[in-house]
Amino acid sequence: CSGLIKIRLKFLNDTEEVTMVRPEDTGGGLKSKCFPGQESQTRFIYRGQLLQDQEQTLRSLHITDNCVIHCHQSRNNCGIHCHRSQNGTNTPTPLPGAATATPDARGLPLGTGNLMVPTVMVVLAVVWYFYINYQQLFSIPATISLIGIMVLFSFLVFGLYGQ
Repeated sequence: CSGLIKIRLKFLNDTEEVTMVRPEDTGGGLKSKCFPGQESQTRFIYRGQLLQDQEQTLRSLHITDNCVIHCHQSRNNCGIHCHRSQNGTNTPTPLPGAATATPDARGLPLGTGNLMVPTVMVVLAVVWYFYINYQQLFSIPATISLIGIMVLFSFLVFGLYGQ
């Protein structure tokens, strides 16, 4: 079959389906071909980016032979998602924590990673306090290092939360 490329569709439960498509096909056409009647509940992710424009061709998205597109299918908005099983049927499975989630628990879960930024901010604030009040104890290299750490931390924070 000349002109056809092989696309591997990978699902959340690590199963894969292989489909043959033309590079001129669109993302919407791929959804219609592989998931007829479920196009609105299907999301494609390629190279970490959600493919939102349904009219873009696979060629314009730089999807080539043997590329992997991750598929996410949702049935509704109540925490039940569809995963394609080995035999090709869709089976709803609840998301972890979906049954225990409450409206008050919408924030980030507490953990070491989520507490790291506030902790570093407090430490930097204390060091700046000591720098301002006890400037005679800080040498020029220590001052330059403090400013450098502050700049790097600022880039980190704006990179993580500035979207």
